Amino acid sequence: MLGRMTTELRLSILDQSAALAGRPQSESIPETLALAELAETLGYHRFWVSEHHSHPTIVGSAPEVLLAAIAARTQRIRIGSAGVMLPHFAALKVAEQFRVLDALAPGRVDLGVGRAPGSDMRTAQLLNPDLRASERFPQQVQELQAWVQGRDLPGGHPGHGIYAYPQGPTAPTVWMLGSSDYGARLAAHLGLPYAFAYFITDGQGVEQALDVYRDTYRPSAAHPKPQAAICVWALAADTRAEAQHLALSRERWRMDRNLGQIGPLLPPDEALRAWSAAESAQLAQMRERALVGSAPEVAAQLRALAQRLEVDDVAVITWAHDPQVRRRSYQLLAHELGLV
Repeated sequence: MLGRMTTELRLSILDQSAALAGRPQSESIPETLALAELAETLGYHRFWVSEHHSHPTIVGSAPEVLLAAIAARTQRIRIGSAGVMLPHFAALKVAEQFRVLDALAPGRVDLGVGRAPGSDMRTAQLLNPDLRASERFPQQVQELQAWVQGRDLPGGHPGHGIYAYPQGPTAPTVWMLGSSDYGARLAAHLGLPYAFAYFITDGQGVEQALDVYRDTYRPSAAHPKPQAAICVWALAADTRAEAQHLALSRERWRMDRNLGQIGPLLPPDEALRAWSAAESAQLAQMRERALVGSAPEVAAQLRALAQRLEVDDVAVITWAHDPQVRRRSYQLLAHELGLV
């Protein structure tokens, strides 16, 4: 241990507005808003929403719109994107959107950005026909930083003398998101906070990415020290058996995704099917690493993971076919980890 954990664990929520089988997709958006209000009452530190496009499971395609609604319904909790897929957009427009959000929720807006398409490549090309847009991602992030913070870009830059309005005494905090060394290195180079998408890789590569980030970090005025977070998938219930049953919805989704079949979350009673020998082996590995169980069990796993990776910030994603199951999981974890 290098002693990087200096405070109590800060627990946050990352919501992806998952579509549920048998229910209109439009219901997922009000459910996200209701969950944000609940998260604030439970004492969660942040509430982040994601950006995906043409995805039959994840229907949160416009985080900037969702965040405006969340800002109007909350008073204290930090809110933000995890993240805006910057190559799809002009950095100036994103800066303007988040300057407006900061005016609605001063001092509590996070602007997480990523380079991944958040979709398939056909959809990405429709969002931005420039197939090489992602190559300019580092430049975009630096431009975004300047416009979000109200700084002028250097003379000779096309954006010199251009500002993102409205200006104010506070500014959104830019975060770098990633699931590989690329984002870690760029975050370190620019002196930005970094969030590793642990739920995407099942933890593979997290130690290396965090080591790269910390070892190569260049202090910035806003962030003199590295600040790392991880985003994990977890589900807690009153008993381990109940949690394992409820987790079947996501397990089935992941196994189907490996076959190229992506759709809404199924109820756990409908999620079982005959698994091949290879799939059974994959399921066993998935369950061995899963943060699924009773509240004390999952809370202990979260604490141990945060301690092992020496992070103070953990964002939790929970998928369940029943919204009440998801709310119950977050309630149990908040109580167990002393947030309430």
